[in-house]
Amino acid sequence: MKYHLGYNAVLDTAAGPKVEVRLAANPSHLEIVNPVVEGKARARQRIHGDTGRTKVLPVLIHGDAAFAGQGVVAETMNFSQLPGYRTGGTVHLIINNQIGFTTDPSDARSTRYCTDVAKMIEAPVFHVNGDDPEAVCMVARLALEFRVQFHRDVVVDMYCYRKHGHNESDEPAFTQPLLYRKISKHPQVSAILTQRLTDEGTLTAAEADAIKAEYTGALESHLEKAKAGEDNRSAKRKALSETNKFAGSTAVFQPDFNFDPVVTTAKAEDIADVIRAISTVPDGFNVNPKIKRLLDQRAKAHANGGPIDWGLGEALAIGTLLLEGTHVRLSGQDCQRGTFSHRHAVLHDMETLQTYTSLKHVREGQAMFCVYNSLLSEAAVLGFDYGYATDYDEMLCIWEAQFGDFANGAQVVIDQFIASGESKWQQTCDMVLLLPHGYEGQGPEHSSARLERFLTACAEDNMQVANATTPAQYFHLLRRQMKRSFRKPLVLMSPKSLLRHPGAVSPLADFTGGRFHEILEEANAPAQASRVILCSGKVYYDLCDYRDEHKITDAAIVRVEQLYPLNAARVAEVANRYPGARLVWCQEESQNMGAWSYIAPHLEAITGRRPAYAGRDASASPAVGSLALHRIELAALLKAAFTS
Repeated sequence: MKYHLGYNAVLDTAAGPKVEVRLAANPSHLEIVNPVVEGKARARQRIHGDTGRTKVLPVLIHGDAAFAGQGVVAETMNFSQLPGYRTGGTVHLIINNQIGFTTDPSDARSTRYCTDVAKMIEAPVFHVNGDDPEAVCMVARLALEFRVQFHRDVVVDMYCYRKHGHNESDEPAFTQPLLYRKISKHPQVSAILTQRLTDEGTLTAAEADAIKAEYTGALESHLEKAKAGEDNRSAKRKALSETNKFAGSTAVFQPDFNFDPVVTTAKAEDIADVIRAISTVPDGFNVNPKIKRLLDQRAKAHANGGPIDWGLGEALAIGTLLLEGTHVRLSGQDCQRGTFSHRHAVLHDMETLQTYTSLKHVREGQAMFCVYNSLLSEAAVLGFDYGYATDYDEMLCIWEAQFGDFANGAQVVIDQFIASGESKWQQTCDMVLLLPHGYEGQGPEHSSARLERFLTACAEDNMQVANATTPAQYFHLLRRQMKRSFRKPLVLMSPKSLLRHPGAVSPLADFTGGRFHEILEEANAPAQASRVILCSGKVYYDLCDYRDEHKITDAAIVRVEQLYPLNAARVAEVANRYPGARLVWCQEESQNMGAWSYIAPHLEAITGRRPAYAGRDASASPAVGSLALHRIELAALLKAAFTS
């Protein structure tokens, strides 16, 4: 790859119509752009109303070693016929140079062909000799016609060779001496084709030379025009003022991040319509009795002005956005029901197996709601939804991990796209990651979404990292994503046990009024306190229980609901309210994890006071595997929060 920046252009075709070409911005991490391209293609199809998947064609270009070696290739191919991810078929073109960087095929795969992974979806594979341009053209047309006819993936495996080293300055003869001895003597493709055409009498030698001279002249002419154009552009750029130095750029520049509040409340009548829709089912639909009780409870909660739990708060956020014209896409493993049975966005008839998605039927003329159970993949699905979100500004795209711990399987997408895409490519995105996080004694694989990794990747206001503790906060967070003048990804440590915690509820008034608070103080905070405990997430409720149990009255507990960007002004405001109090940061994660390493220097810089630490000791594993030991650790860290 010469560079990694994407490119958009509208090109004329020989047949007359124009075609829009979009080259996706891509990192060096091989093949990880594949699902991003599929997501972008699906978004373009949605924008163009292309439900037949015929107007937008995804094309993926691969290397042979990467196609066989990178697991995301198989994950992405598994998309091809799935309802929430299909794009009508992808044309895969493999530039098969029969070598990776310095690795022979015998060391690079256990299969005969690099394309054997495509057998999993029964995609046709055309192997073609790169030294035969006419055959390559014929196969390319055949592949395209197959895709158009059958709306399925198709693979062209073009066998060729790499003339020079991996980066055209590397010395390949170090590791493949015999192969590169042959390559050095092998004629160019153009020479082979010319010889064949002259031998069969299609061209004379003079005609071949004339064609070559004409083509070479055209290339030289275009090069001179490009140089002249660049000189003119350079002169214009110098003439531009400093404030207009990016004039003419195709990059997306947006307003700086700010904490200015935006209106995220919803109309009472909209909320009422959402409640009506999600608490009723069509006549004759046989809903599970347990779910029927849940639906009745939601209607009752609305009628009584609360309490609103997390699942209902989310439904209200999505439903009211739909009524305001914002499309919503939610995807992830088991997200239709929700891993923890809190969502039930799609109901299943107990007798007929028919499904009903209530949020699609709130009001006539509402926006689209798409909710899909994904394949059992993290990297490819997150990449797909990222690509979708970048191309479809008018849709709120949400990806939910089954457990936050599993997001580490998508770390490449997080690092290469979500955290850095705006900095590298000026590619904006406002997708939401829901990562169930919290220490409830379920062991090291089901406790931590690795909050620390996201905070380490935060800089230049590149994304938002939050750990909300109430349904109303979550409601305003989701709606805020679509109401502001700038776009930033939102990484949310979403709850597990708090989904049903009796204290983690909100009154209805907090949805028709209020807003999201980055720093959340208690309504009954003490006027004076000798200790201010700052925390984030579920541990807040543990701290409250400990304080109540021990009848402590001089400790204020403050929730940092948005960790990045940190609202320093609000932190200072709270700290100044208790000038002599001891500051403590309490977290349930281990000391080398969670927010401690990130937030401790910030708190000291903002307040002038060094905070004490209350939490688990540093550890290699995110959590212990014993529930009894978990409870011992929790009791110790809670005690430390009020005594250290």
